[in-house]
Amino acid sequence: MSTSDRKEFVFTGWHMILVMCLFFGTIISVNFYMAWQATHTWSGLVVKNTYIASQEFNGKVAEARALAATGVAGKLEIASTEIRYLISHPQEGPVDADSVTLRFKRPVGEDQDFELALRSAGKGVFVASHDLPGGTWIIEAEALRDGKRILHDTQRISVAGVAR
Repeated sequence: MSTSDRKEFVFTGWHMILVMCLFFGTIISVNFYMAWQATHTWSGLVVKNTYIASQEFNGKVAEARALAATGVAGKLEIASTEIRYLISHPQEGPVDADSVTLRFKRPVGEDQDFELALRSAGKGVFVASHDLPGGTWIIEAEALRDGKRILHDTQRISVAGVAR
């Protein structure tokens, strides 16, 4: 009969150090990866100064309610490179404005954002020509008459084509 001395595995302090390094190394590397993704894929800025934005919030809500109560509404039409914005009132029909501005923003990132001033093409009709890349856009429309805002509308659209 042969007896062999089989050495059993002994968990030593070096093994514990290796386990801790692998465990915390995994957590730290995942956190760094997530932080890198967060800072490189979205600006993270909704407002420049959150304190000032919080102080202005109630005023903006009151203005939005007052604008909605007027019934003035806008409609966006995009055909090829022509962008048309129609402003109307349910009872009064087309509404004229001194200026209409559209702000095009990507939901993620700021590098393709732009602002477009539209020119009047008749009562309640405003047009501009611009090549709009495909993809998802958030469009903020603002119309002014006599220096006062008569319309503020935000909508999200998807444009067919290749996103750049």
